[in-house]
Amino acid sequence: MTDATATIPTSPTPQPRKFDIVAFLERYGVLLFLIALIVLFATQNPRFISLRNISNILTEVSIYGIIAVGMTCVILTGGVDLSVGSLLAFSAMCAGAAVMALGGAFPMSWLVALLVACAVGTAAGYLQGKTVTLLNVPPFIVTLGGMTVWRGATLILNDGGPISGFDEGLRWWGRGDVLGVPVPVLVFLLVSVLGYITLRYTRYGRSIYAVGGNPEAARLSGLNVKHILVSVYVLVGLLAGLSGFLLAARLGSAEAVAGVSYELRVIAAVVIGGTSLFGGLGGVGGTIIGSLLLGVLLNGLVMLNISAYYQQVVIGVIIVIAVAFDTYAKSRRGAKH
Repeated sequence: MTDATATIPTSPTPQPRKFDIVAFLERYGVLLFLIALIVLFATQNPRFISLRNISNILTEVSIYGIIAVGMTCVILTGGVDLSVGSLLAFSAMCAGAAVMALGGAFPMSWLVALLVACAVGTAAGYLQGKTVTLLNVPPFIVTLGGMTVWRGATLILNDGGPISGFDEGLRWWGRGDVLGVPVPVLVFLLVSVLGYITLRYTRYGRSIYAVGGNPEAARLSGLNVKHILVSVYVLVGLLAGLSGFLLAARLGSAEAVAGVSYELRVIAAVVIGGTSLFGGLGGVGGTIIGSLLLGVLLNGLVMLNISAYYQQVVIGVIIVIAVAFDTYAKSRRGAKH
């Protein structure tokens, strides 16, 4: 009689999982860097963590953070929009011109400005999206041209000068607060929540990821790829117009030079937040952290009396590092599979 226990295979001893530093940094690196920056700047200048300065950081972040939510959707499809800074200025200038044409200070002038700014941004985004899909021109080229066109149109609209004289109701949208929270911050929070829910829980959000991951597979599965591509440029155009409205309200005027280099900030916030330039990977949560990191970094450098020229260098270096890490992480994931 054989021993029954001898036929029972012994289960292999589970091997302890090795700590994956690359995966850890992919998930938490930006957040840890943000915390480290806050601690560093707070130790160097105690005023950095004052309520007034925190409010200034959040308000500044809100203007380009709103656009970054839309840019996240664009980059998730494998595209990019270099025109958002110029489009912000053009939308704000059109809104200012419309308000002044109606007499300047009048009831509900803010609503006119808001509708005009958002309509101009939406129309410009639609035009650029259609150019990308109908003419098969790379988004980089289309929006690079758009960056020049919209900036030139802004300068033409008022001969390069600002438009001012907005009433208190309009300026409240940039300078007011609700329970101590600046209005632009509340708008940024609302846009971020809507963007997060859309990408994470809706069919449209899943379609954006599908197009960015594999456009041909998305087309074969029944998705209207061209429609989705146009829609993300419409979205980022709309949000650029909204940001233009808020910035004009904050400054009390529509400036022809508003939004200069904002495309760099917006793209940096999205890429630093972990959204892949190759498309199909990332999300609004990372973009919010990336926007905050950028705002903390720029504000901290100013408080340390570091020249604005060096700030551009720092942002550029961070973008290169973020993209290089993304490329390495992607190749590493591909090797595993």
